Amino acid sequence: FIGATLGEADLNIQTENGQIGMSTNICCVVVEYLPGGALKTYLIKNHRRKLAFKVVVQISLDLARGLSYLHSKKIVHRDVKTENMLLDRTRALKIADFGVARVEAQNPNDMTGETGTLGYMAPEVLNGNPYNRKCDVYSFGICLWEIYCCDMPYPDLTFSEITSAVVRQ
Repeated sequence: FIGATLGEADLNIQTENGQIGMSTNICCVVVEYLPGGALKTYLIKNHRRKLAFKVVVQISLDLARGLSYLHSKKIVHRDVKTENMLLDRTRALKIADFGVARVEAQNPNDMTGETGTLGYMAPEVLNGNPYNRKCDVYSFGICLWEIYCCDMPYPDLTFSEITSAVVRQ
């Protein structure tokens, strides 16, 4: 996050039929550009070919440090997945997409409901039970598997089959 602004502006939007000018209230969020793109895309490019162990460790440590920092500030990301991890030029990882993140509740019963992405969600989240920052740790484990294998765990199962197995087994 670099900055944000809220105000009125004259916008010129390019459309297929030409340009539309309009004056409107806008909210702009300015974030760092990360040319490496999403970690998921990087892993797909390496599909069926494992990354060098040094790269696996570097990416995994970056993710662990990022989550540790968030958790030290009592923030639960709630959607930890490789699509929400971005890479810079040097392959340093940064956590993105805080759309469903929230401050961890004092009372675990205040944090319930399915939030996140199937395949990465912890059993307690899938069950609709109270949860805390540990749900991010579970998702981190799924990301570790994906980083190491360049594939999702249980690639031959559907999300509903995985969900059922995670909750029941």
